[in-house]
Amino acid sequence: MSYEIATRCLYGDKKENAFDRTGAISYPIYQTATYEHPAVGQSTGYDYSRLQNPTRQHVEDIVASLEGGVDALAFSSGMAAITALMELFRPGDHIITDSDLYGGAIRLFDNVSEKNGIKFSHIQFHLDKVEDFINEDTKAIYIETPTNPMMNVIDIRALAEVAKSHGLLLIVDNTFLTPYFQKPLELGADIVIHSGTKFLGGHNDTLAGFIVTSSEEISEKLRFLIKTVGSGLAPFDSWLIVRGIKTLPLRMEKAQQNAQEIVAFLQKQEKVVNIYYPGIEGTESYEICRKQATGFGSMVTFEVESKELAHHILKATKLIPFAESLGGTETLITYPTTQTHADVPEEVRIKNGVTDRVLRLSAGIEDSRDLIEDLKQAIESFEGSL
Repeated sequence: MSYEIATRCLYGDKKENAFDRTGAISYPIYQTATYEHPAVGQSTGYDYSRLQNPTRQHVEDIVASLEGGVDALAFSSGMAAITALMELFRPGDHIITDSDLYGGAIRLFDNVSEKNGIKFSHIQFHLDKVEDFINEDTKAIYIETPTNPMMNVIDIRALAEVAKSHGLLLIVDNTFLTPYFQKPLELGADIVIHSGTKFLGGHNDTLAGFIVTSSEEISEKLRFLIKTVGSGLAPFDSWLIVRGIKTLPLRMEKAQQNAQEIVAFLQKQEKVVNIYYPGIEGTESYEICRKQATGFGSMVTFEVESKELAHHILKATKLIPFAESLGGTETLITYPTTQTHADVPEEVRIKNGVTDRVLRLSAGIEDSRDLIEDLKQAIESFEGSL
């Protein structure tokens, strides 16, 4: 029986729990490091939790089902997932990435992966022609869509055609829209990355990362890597992500509604000079997003008229916390210049549009009227604070 996505958020592709005989509705936390062998040469299918654990397998099965992949692997964080992914490549390999990425990914690529001999071209996919950067050593294209934090939307299907014509892997970070709104594998991507800390977990209470693939060969390589480097997600954290995914459809819809109402409010503010959100009609991002996704998400980036105003808003909000991360039940406001993108060279940040006047907001599930009132008082109190 094939389930719709909201049902698969609860059960994955199957409702049965082969390990439990109690009828427990909440999937058990198998908090064990090792497993008893029936006899020499025999196994229950579980030998050591670094290799696999029933609770981790359950969350992996659910995420694979949601993304339509043959396999999903759960890691201790999103960065652990990306780090493991880089082990698919060898010294001399070349990867084309977007210049507008989460700062942690840029830090990893520039300071660890390059040290290990992997070469990168950081380009602006919404402006540059990707074929101009492909060479004989190129092995993959790595993107986020929408990008973090400038919310650029990239045509996944068109980019997949380019990648396949040159024999390249297409890797898509789907953290912002999640499989509820966007399914990159169905659009031609080979690998999907998630920071499960964000919308999948959805409660700002644990770290997790996922790699999902449509390739059995890639799955086999990644399974070897996660076993070897030991970065798999712990049982309790796996259970927290299982719990979070159960409400993913409800949270994504409400958070998106809040984001759209916040955008409508910001559009009326004279002190807000730019708003970056793929749900704004008449923009190129809007048209691309409509083709490849069923929603626009709840991430809003906006630029105010001065650095001083940006700093004031971060200090003056009473309801919305000034904090890193995103995708949780609570609305959070972030300052990319000193937080998520602090390690990105200033000239790169400025070129991408990440100035000291830019704020990134992750809409949560509060009442939108309270969120708007909080932003309103923070903006309007600026002149009086000088």
